[in-house]
Amino acid sequence: MTSIKEQAAISRLLSFLQDWDNAGKVARNHILNTFIKTNQGKTAPELEQEFSQGASLFLVRLTSWLRLIYMTGSCLDKLLKSIGIFLSAVSSNRYLIEFLEVGGILTLLEILGLEKIKEEDKKESIRLLQVIANSGRKYKELICESYGVRSIAEFLAKSKSEESQEEVQVLLDSLVHGNPKYQNQVYKGLIALLSCASPKAQQLSLQTLRTAQSIIGTTHPSIVDCVLKVLRTMHLEVQYEAIELIKDLVNYDVCQALLKGLVALLIPSVKETSKLQPEILNDPAVLQLTANLPVFLQQAAAAKAIGVLARSNTSIAEEMLHLRVVHSLMAAMGNMDHSNSQRQASLTLEYFVQTFPVVEEHVRKSMGEELYALFLAGEPATFLCPRPPPSADCPGTSASSPCSGPQSNAEDLYMKIDSIQADILAANKVNVSKALYTSGISYSRLSFYLGPPEENQLAYTTYFQKEDSEGKE
Repeated sequence: MTSIKEQAAISRLLSFLQDWDNAGKVARNHILNTFIKTNQGKTAPELEQEFSQGASLFLVRLTSWLRLIYMTGSCLDKLLKSIGIFLSAVSSNRYLIEFLEVGGILTLLEILGLEKIKEEDKKESIRLLQVIANSGRKYKELICESYGVRSIAEFLAKSKSEESQEEVQVLLDSLVHGNPKYQNQVYKGLIALLSCASPKAQQLSLQTLRTAQSIIGTTHPSIVDCVLKVLRTMHLEVQYEAIELIKDLVNYDVCQALLKGLVALLIPSVKETSKLQPEILNDPAVLQLTANLPVFLQQAAAAKAIGVLARSNTSIAEEMLHLRVVHSLMAAMGNMDHSNSQRQASLTLEYFVQTFPVVEEHVRKSMGEELYALFLAGEPATFLCPRPPPSADCPGTSASSPCSGPQSNAEDLYMKIDSIQADILAANKVNVSKALYTSGISYSRLSFYLGPPEENQLAYTTYFQKEDSEGKE
C-alpha cells in the first residue's frame, strides 16, 4: 500500500502530464522552459525522483511531439534541449533505448536535411547525435546504418554556420573512433567532402582525415586526386591543412603517386590555363586577373608542398629529383602571370640547389651567370651536404660537414627578372638524371615504400650504364 507522500507525488505527476496533454504550443513552450531551467545537468535517478519514477512518461510525450512538429520547426530548439537532458543524464541508458525505439536517430538525421529548419535547431540535433555516438560502439553503428554519414556530411558541406560545422567535426571524429565496422564509410565520406564549396568544411574534413587515416592504416585510391585539387583554394587555412595531410600520406603506399602529382602541377597544361581565361580578359583595356586563376594557386601551393616535403626528408627530395622536379620548378619560376608561384618555386629550388651540388651545377648552367646571380646573391653562406659530394668544388665529407655556398636571394627573384629571363626559366631543359646515376643517388633508398622504379627510369639507368662502360673501354 502506497504512503501518503507517494500518492501525492503520483498525483502531481498525473496532473503535470495532463497539463502537457491539454496544453497548446504556447503553454508547452512555457513548460519546456521551466523543465530546462530546473533539470539541466541532473542524473537519471534525480530525474526519476523529480517525476515520481515516471520520467519515461514525459520523455515519450516529448519524442511523440518531436515526430509531429519537426518538419515545421515550431519550438524545436527547446524540445531538442529537453530530450537532451534525458539522453545526457548519468545512467541514462534506459532513456536512450526508449528514444531509439521510436526512431529517434532517423528523426534527428531528417532534421539536418530540411531547408526550413533553423541552423540553431540543426546544431542541437547534431549535439544529440554526439550524445548517442558517445554512448558506445553499437550506437555508432546504428547511426551509420541509418545512412547517417551521408546526412551528416551533406549538412557539413551546406551549413553556413562555423559553430555547427565544428560540432559536425566532433561527431565525425567520434564515429571514426571505436567503430571498425563503419570507419571506412566515414573515411570515404570525409574524402568526398574535399570537393565541396565550403572552405570551412574542407578545412575540418582535412583535419579529421588525418585522424581517420592513422586509424584505418590503408589509403583509398581517390585520396591523392582529391587532396591535390584542394590546393586550388584561395584560403590559406585550407591549404595548410592539405599540406599537413600530404605530409602524412607520403608514409603510405600512395607516396609515389602523390609526388608525381605534385611535380606535374608545377607545369599546368596549356588547355588548363586557356579554358580558365575568359575572352574579356584578352582585352588590354581590362584589368588582368590571372593571378587568381585556381590552376596558378594550385601551382604555387604544389611548389610550397614540395619544399615542405623535401626539407622534412632528404630521401623524398632525392626521389623528386628523379621526377625532374628541378626542371618543373624552374618552369614555374618563369610564370609571370602569378608572382606567388614564382616565389614559392624559387624558395623550393633554393633548397635543392643548396642541398645537392649536382643540382646547383645544372641550374647555374641553365640560367646563365647573370640570372643565377639574381637567384643567389654572391655573399657566402653555410649549408649542409647530405652526403660526400661528387664535385671537387664542395669539400664536405659527411652529413654534418659545412659547405660554403652562396646566400639566398630567391624570395625576391620574381621582382627582378624581366620577360626574357622568365622565358629562359620557362623553356629550361634541365635534366639531372644522368648526374644522379653517376653520383650514386638512386631509387633504392625509397624502394621500401615507393615501389620499383618506372620502366622509363630503368631505361634511363640502363642507357647510362652502357654509355659509361663504352667510355671505359
